[in-house]
Amino acid sequence: MDAGDQEDRGVSIHGDVCGQDILARLDERADQAFSRAAGAPLIDGNRVRLLKDAGENYPAWLDAIGAAEQHIHFESYIIYEDDTGRRFADALIAKAREGVRVRLIHDWVGGLGKASGRFWNGLRAGGVEVRCYNPPRLGSPFGWLSRDHRKMLAVDGKMGFVSGLCVGRMWEGVPGGDIEPWRDTGVEVSGPAVAHIERAFAEVWAMMGEAIPEHELPGADEIDRAGDMRLRVVAGVPAMASVLRLDQLVATLARERLWLTDAYYAGLSTYVQALKAAARDGVDVRLIVPNATDILLLRPLSRAGYRPLLEAGVRVFEWKGTMLHAKTAVADGSWSRVGSTNLNIASWFGNCELDLVVEDASFAGEMEEMYLQDLSNATEIVLDVRQKLRAPRGPSRRPVTSGGRGSLGRAVAGAVRISNAVGAAFTDRRVLEPVEARLMAGAGIIFAVLAVILGFFPRVLAYPLMVVCAWLAVGLIYRSWRLYREGRRKRRY
Repeated sequence: MDAGDQEDRGVSIHGDVCGQDILARLDERADQAFSRAAGAPLIDGNRVRLLKDAGENYPAWLDAIGAAEQHIHFESYIIYEDDTGRRFADALIAKAREGVRVRLIHDWVGGLGKASGRFWNGLRAGGVEVRCYNPPRLGSPFGWLSRDHRKMLAVDGKMGFVSGLCVGRMWEGVPGGDIEPWRDTGVEVSGPAVAHIERAFAEVWAMMGEAIPEHELPGADEIDRAGDMRLRVVAGVPAMASVLRLDQLVATLARERLWLTDAYYAGLSTYVQALKAAARDGVDVRLIVPNATDILLLRPLSRAGYRPLLEAGVRVFEWKGTMLHAKTAVADGSWSRVGSTNLNIASWFGNCELDLVVEDASFAGEMEEMYLQDLSNATEIVLDVRQKLRAPRGPSRRPVTSGGRGSLGRAVAGAVRISNAVGAAFTDRRVLEPVEARLMAGAGIIFAVLAVILGFFPRVLAYPLMVVCAWLAVGLIYRSWRLYREGRRKRRY
């Protein structure tokens, strides 16, 4: 080997080493970026099992509850007072009577009209500690807008579950009937990450009363390794937008594919721009959303958000089953998210949410396989030659079993989309899409009608405004009195 060859080989080896060093530093920075965006560290040594629909999730939950020896922490946006809800209630009461510490959190808005006071009192009488998240309070007229939208279960620091499933008959469907189960996704976790799931529960529990004693919460270093999967437990709280930051970062870093499933999509303009930019760079961006809805007027509002995505190359599909309720993402065959967070402003900014982010190729492979299965039962939305939306194979006609939550979620999504478009028109801070012309016209007509009503029948609007102002006045005075009393007590001691 002559000197030139040696020199070339030395340069090659040096270049390879330098390249490996650069890649290692980039991986470190990516990990740091994800940790900062999500507010959650990467946790090693876990086992994660993907669970599809209630048929796989509910039995796993009930088995874990049945095996509990020390404590059960259960947090669910909705628990219906139906056969499914009572089955879970009976299981929790049975463990409480065995001496297991059972704590349960449910949401006030989520449970409104879904379960009676008798249902919750029955749980309490059976030994279950029940707390309701954020019911209306005199001193906080609009505080009830913040919701606990999480769905999780943790048992003895050994097993944890994070999902999009609430507890109700619609997730199981009607066996032998014409109503299929709702499509949803969850995960089962064992390993050190369970400690982080438990502490996410404890954070919300402490918002409503006395905190869980520290000695009852296991530390991650106290839990044995259960596998080799690395993951993050992203516990979102109101106004933090941790999942939004994470979703935008993933959309920015995705190189090959980004496949999304969402039940109540109403993306903010910043997130929409991230998806559009990824698609224009050649990333295979896909979004599966529900087709079925029990409010027909909201379908045009939902579809109004599709056009900007479609024009940029994002592929949008509508699920043909009864109801799609899953909230998942998988990117580049290595990164996955499963949990409770929808791609809309309510989930990103207003709610307590809980998601599991898994950075593992084998798990991502399972997620992609499941996604392709879902695509086989979905209709792609495309732009025809006149640039109008159309569904080639037509919409589903299957019935929807709903206690109203789907309607509320879609109404919020539609309202957000309208408010975004109207706000952009007034502030002139965002380029309005052509499809938003209809929203502008509709909003203009609504304001014109309100103006006519106010001109001829001012009391129609004056009375509700008077009630709101009175509530605000009483609430502020009440909070002022409480602060004054608290100040006097502190000065006394």
